Amino acid sequence: MLIARSALEAHLYMDLHPCECGVADFARQHSLQQREGALVSVYEGACAGCGRQRQFAFEMAEETPPPPPAFGGPTPSRIIDPGEFKAVAGRITTRISPEMLRTPAKDRRQFRPQAVYALAATEEILKFFAEGQDQLPAEAFHSELGRAMYERDPGKFARDLVESDIELKRQILADIDKVSPPLS
Repeated sequence: MLIARSALEAHLYMDLHPCECGVADFARQHSLQQREGALVSVYEGACAGCGRQRQFAFEMAEETPPPPPAFGGPTPSRIIDPGEFKAVAGRITTRISPEMLRTPAKDRRQFRPQAVYALAATEEILKFFAEGQDQLPAEAFHSELGRAMYERDPGKFARDLVESDIELKRQILADIDKVSPPLS
């Protein structure tokens, strides 16, 4: 069974695993169940593309999940690999960066939730590094997407590059907060 560290991680997993028709969105009805002594979070509903019934069941990790935007505590995900987290962060950054540049500074706060999500996804990549490890090994990648990204350029998964990306994303958030503070 899939083991999720948080509801946010479960939702991202579902988003990354579309229906056979290619559509990821479905009307998610949620229920909690006890199965063999474990708390299981079940999501089911009809695919928005073809109407096919979809269902995902996640055993929830025993530790209390951290508050969003974190996907989980200090341990790496067991259901989403570093390549998938990198792809998610990259898609968000690629989408919002040009929009932010075209938006007056005082109005950039609207991009903060997406920037925070991209930062949280990037921070997840660091959790896959063992103590003293500078490069993620191929074994850290189990998804088709993750393996393809790693095979294309394993150097993108060097600790120093991941840490630099995190610092850049933190600086972007600091800049948003500086030029477009929250309304009181």
